[in-house]
Amino acid sequence: MQGRAGKTPRKEMVIESPQQYKSLAEIEAEVEAGSQVATVKPKIIEPLDYENVLLHWKTEIISDVLRDMLQFPTDDFQISALQRQGRTLFSTVPETAEKEAHSLFVRECIKTYKSDWHVVNYKYEEYSGDFRQLPNKVLRPEKLSAHVFEVDEDVEKDEDTASLRSQKGGVSKHGWLYKGNVNGAITVTMRSFKRRYFHLAQLGDGSYNLNFYKDENTSKDPKGTIFLDSCMGVVQNSKVRRFAFELKMQDKSTFLLAADSEAEMEEWITTLNKILHSSFEQAMQEKKNGDLNDADDEHGKTELSTGDFQETFQTARDIESKMRSEARLKLFTLDPDTQKLDFSAIELNVQQFEEKFGKRVLVSCHDLLFNLQGCVAENEERPTTNVEPFYVILSLFDVQNNRKISANFHVDLNHPLVRQMTSGHGSGPNQQISGSWNDSVLEHRLASGLPEGAVRYPKQGIFSVTCPHPEIFLVARIEKVLQGGITHCTEPYMKSSDSAKMAQKVLKNAKTACGRLGQYRMPFGWAARPVFKDASGTLDKSARFSALYRQDSSKLSDEDMFKLLTDFRKPEKMAKLPVLLGNLDVTIDSVPPDLTNCVTSSYIPVGNFEGNGQSSALLEVEEFVPCIAKCSQPFTIYKNHLYVYPKHLKYDGQKCFAKARNIAVCIQFKDSDEDEAQPLKCIYGCPGGPLFTKQAYAAVLHHQQNPEFYDEIKIELPTQLHEKHHLLFTFYHVSCDSNSKKKDVVETPVGQVWLPLLKDGRVITNEQQLPVAANLPAGYLSSQDGVNKHSGLEIKWVDGGKPLFKVSTHLVSTVNTQDQHLHKFFHHCESMEMSEQASEGELVKYLKSLHAMEGHVMVNFLPTILNQLFCVLTRTTHEDVAVNVTRVMVHVVAQCHEEGLEHYLRSYVKFVLKQDPYSVTNVKTVHEELAKAMTAILKPSTDFLTSNKLLKHSWYFFEGLVKSMAHYLIEHGKVKVSRNQRFSASYYHAVETLVNMLMPHITQKYKDNLDAARNANRSLAVFIKRCFTFMNRGFVFKQINNYMNCFVPGDPKTLYEFKFEFLREVCNHEHYVPLNLPMPFWKGRIQRFQDLQLDYSLTDDFCRNHFLVGLLLREVGGALQESREIRQIAIQVLKGLMIKHTFDDRYASKSQQARLATLYLPLFGLLQENVYRLDIKESAPLDNCNVNNPREDSLVQTSMVTPQKPGSCIENALHKDVFGVISGTASPQSSTTNASSVHHADSKGSLVSTDSGNSLLDKSSDRTNSLEKCSITSQLHQKERSTRRHSINVLPLFFEPKHQVPPHLNHATKRVTMDFSLLTVPLPDLMQDNDSDYNKPAAAQRVDANHEENLTLQVFSLTCVTPSECFSYYRVLQIWDL
Repeated sequence: MQGRAGKTPRKEMVIESPQQYKSLAEIEAEVEAGSQVATVKPKIIEPLDYENVLLHWKTEIISDVLRDMLQFPTDDFQISALQRQGRTLFSTVPETAEKEAHSLFVRECIKTYKSDWHVVNYKYEEYSGDFRQLPNKVLRPEKLSAHVFEVDEDVEKDEDTASLRSQKGGVSKHGWLYKGNVNGAITVTMRSFKRRYFHLAQLGDGSYNLNFYKDENTSKDPKGTIFLDSCMGVVQNSKVRRFAFELKMQDKSTFLLAADSEAEMEEWITTLNKILHSSFEQAMQEKKNGDLNDADDEHGKTELSTGDFQETFQTARDIESKMRSEARLKLFTLDPDTQKLDFSAIELNVQQFEEKFGKRVLVSCHDLLFNLQGCVAENEERPTTNVEPFYVILSLFDVQNNRKISANFHVDLNHPLVRQMTSGHGSGPNQQISGSWNDSVLEHRLASGLPEGAVRYPKQGIFSVTCPHPEIFLVARIEKVLQGGITHCTEPYMKSSDSAKMAQKVLKNAKTACGRLGQYRMPFGWAARPVFKDASGTLDKSARFSALYRQDSSKLSDEDMFKLLTDFRKPEKMAKLPVLLGNLDVTIDSVPPDLTNCVTSSYIPVGNFEGNGQSSALLEVEEFVPCIAKCSQPFTIYKNHLYVYPKHLKYDGQKCFAKARNIAVCIQFKDSDEDEAQPLKCIYGCPGGPLFTKQAYAAVLHHQQNPEFYDEIKIELPTQLHEKHHLLFTFYHVSCDSNSKKKDVVETPVGQVWLPLLKDGRVITNEQQLPVAANLPAGYLSSQDGVNKHSGLEIKWVDGGKPLFKVSTHLVSTVNTQDQHLHKFFHHCESMEMSEQASEGELVKYLKSLHAMEGHVMVNFLPTILNQLFCVLTRTTHEDVAVNVTRVMVHVVAQCHEEGLEHYLRSYVKFVLKQDPYSVTNVKTVHEELAKAMTAILKPSTDFLTSNKLLKHSWYFFEGLVKSMAHYLIEHGKVKVSRNQRFSASYYHAVETLVNMLMPHITQKYKDNLDAARNANRSLAVFIKRCFTFMNRGFVFKQINNYMNCFVPGDPKTLYEFKFEFLREVCNHEHYVPLNLPMPFWKGRIQRFQDLQLDYSLTDDFCRNHFLVGLLLREVGGALQESREIRQIAIQVLKGLMIKHTFDDRYASKSQQARLATLYLPLFGLLQENVYRLDIKESAPLDNCNVNNPREDSLVQTSMVTPQKPGSCIENALHKDVFGVISGTASPQSSTTNASSVHHADSKGSLVSTDSGNSLLDKSSDRTNSLEKCSITSQLHQKERSTRRHSINVLPLFFEPKHQVPPHLNHATKRVTMDFSLLTVPLPDLMQDNDSDYNKPAAAQRVDANHEENLTLQVFSLTCVTPSECFSYYRVLQIWDL
């Protein structure tokens, strides 16, 4: 032993085997030898060849009645394909998208969004965790039932019967109860209980009925009746409601009742049980009297009557026994560990990838009213409204981060009469282009349940905010039809006087402007309001929009708006702004879960869309999520939007055009630069117009040569972009002078700008400064930046080709990436597929560049990226490529963990990961190639940073191996073949090499990187456990041996934690019992007791035949020699496993539990071998047993004395006396009047008996008499114990002739009484001569008149089975005569 100092103390006697006891000198010598070889590595026992053993013992296994405990089920796992379910009515992927997609990246993205989920289902997975995760939860009862013995029960019955018969009319009871409405419902809730008045009445035939009424008037007919002659028992049931009890009927139905207090409940239960017991006895007595008094019957009839009586009596006994067994508790139910909530071992609830939103806000626009109003109708009989049309644009601004965080939401709140003023401009559908891509998109959406009128005039929008905080504002920009300058047009709306003449004048000018310039808008005003009260997302519903401020023509940009919003909470500064007299009524609210008639930002109806077309739909507004990883999520739907923002035009220096002041910019999206090329109809329209248009205009500033723009144009991009796709900006001078005598042209072109959408294969999204061309020849895309690349192209540049126009774009796409590293990687992979010229050597360079990929891009395209990496892993022929692919995976996995997004990785592994179908050219598997690459990374010569990340997040890679193995077996049809033939020899070698390479990292790196080592140990355990499902189980046993071989006695506590955590996980396998083969392996009849040792000793054969349980018990035995903390870890693992056996409903029968117990019989021998660790001193003198001489033991340093707690319940006694003491976590508690004290040796605790009278105080011969007196005293106290004893009859064993049968065993049967609450060890040797120094203790005396032996064995009850069945199965107890 380690840590021992000074002289080796004398140890108590150790029982080696039941047939003999070692002498004191032999024990001392063995202990001395053990202390010298404690650090020697234990012998590694090779496990049995599991698969061959199954074949060899096939006949015995099939003929075994408990064959289910010896075989794996055939339907252990399967792979199911789950159809991808989205929010929308139909798929977000356009029907023609797959045909149009050419690039590898776009194809893979579409494939990701259309493919189904592939899930490996383990049928018995709910049994593969801790006992707290079992499907049948066992709850601790609120009150333990009192033990009633037969003698007392008979007396009570007689008294109760006499008292009942003495009452006139029987028992009568009434009162209010709550009746549960069961009616075959799955669950009974509190709401199902109804208060009823119950009345217990006896009928003329002596039977009882329990009637219930709505009130206390029992003279009326009852609402219902419970016939108690059909009741089998009344038990307490507090699972649904407090103070509830249950009446069990013969037809297996139940009545659930509840009282108002515990006293009332117990009174009802007592009364009803008295009635039931008296009814049983009365029926038996009447049956018996009727048979005995029938003297006229023949002898045969008398025998028949006697048989009927016995059958009836046996039925009654069976009913009573069943009632008792239902209320009987299992031992481990009393252990507090079964009630602890331990979430450490509970598997995470892995969800499918789905669209997730931030805080969703429903914005409802009601009205926009100005003080200046009039009647726009000529007859002036129509309602009074605004005298001209206004248009509202809503969006969210984040002042804290200076970001516009949402797209624009356009709202038209105008009265229908006002809308007619612009009916000739922009409200009619544009001419469509037959057969174009954009028309197919529109037709697809309209034909799939979206009425075009549903989004014609939307008034409600749903905004989403991922990171809410109080500095987010809802901003409303107000526009009107272009008329002139902002100051001039707003002047009538700033006067407080309500002048009818002014209204008519404005109306007249508005009608003229709308008829001539209806398609052009101009800025008018703005307003804002806060959205959230705090950072938790609490909506500020009480806030209202501010006053309507006049728009300043020099402060139009978003940057200017941020400056205004910064001063929004400063009244002194806001008071300086000019105010428009009017009110904007817009409210915000939370989004209800049952919202209907909603469409996405792509105009796709959400699942609960009604489509009646009567009311406008709710439109989801695009959120511009921050470009950071923690706010990102993997894309799950198809979306391909481009937002265009014209910023500024500097035209004060141009000399090409005579007039260029009222400048309007028209935006178009084209796919060709030819003369006759038409713009694509893919621009989202405004309210009142079609869903998609071919062009959009920005707001116009009057008399501005350097106009600023704040408009946002939303474009639906084609699935596949090419080099010809571009944006075309056309500038027009708009003539606002309507008084001119000659009718001039409204708009005059004053320049064009084009912006190619792709650069180096990626969409351009940063801000651009572009030159303006005065003309637009064919092929203009070949000239850019003010330079003519071809001499034949004549382009006239405005102002010498200077960059006069500023524009920016924002891409919201799930099929296009802006990250150059990701784009280049997929582009090279595509080149390798199309030609062999692209070498794999260059692929390594692009793989390494993926480490520089942006975090949010990595998260957004996570499934697509990982799919491609696995594809490259199985197709490459270079080990360097495979290793670098795995390095990239390690980087991606580590980044996700750092951002707290590891749940996305779990979702990917569970639902997405699936290798492409195997082909002739692709014979490699993910599991084999990944195992090899992991081994290469773990080599000592490789990058230690990458290896540490791999260790820390190894769960991902091991789960990838497991799922790949499952897919491989299913797709190749190898599930039903022999386990030896499922996988190739190279894969078995790869797994073994991986385990051997991983172990030094676990056992050595824990000092420097504890988390990485612990995670790797845990992940390896889960992988090994799951390998039992797929691989050769004998091979998996060998890997466990390889793991255990890396640990030695005397390891630090951390390594012991690793080892037992590994054993805990592996032994939690759902088929742990069949893996241990609980069956006898010997042949023939047992003739010698020495042969029986194989069944309860940790011999090599036992550990080989029952590998996992043998390994666990050996490791527990080794841990018992270590410090207190290590003993506690080991015992907790063993106890947790046995608790799991107790509550596993698959092994609930007595025969199954008895078979289970055979696996743990060596535990008793293991405890006996460690008796020398007991070190008990008496804390108070005992009657007739006074031990005054303390032991002089150098190991004893401290003493822990725990006084007796009066009234302690049985569960505390069990836990603290047994489980706590054996693991060194608690002091022994005695249920007798004695208290014990525990001495801890060195830093190590001791195995302690909880019965101080039966403790091993010393082994010296001069203490024998004192020890015998203690045994006598202990026996006297046994009658006072509240624990239940179990008695059985066992048959004697057959000994060989040379073994003389002891005289005291010369009986046909023995009565064995076992108390399973204590741990004591017998001292006398039954096999020695009668003149031995050790005499039998008084505990072995005869106790009955029939001279039946009373064989008492007090053992540590860890086996979760009825003790009598466990020991009768092996019949070992007969030779232990105490």
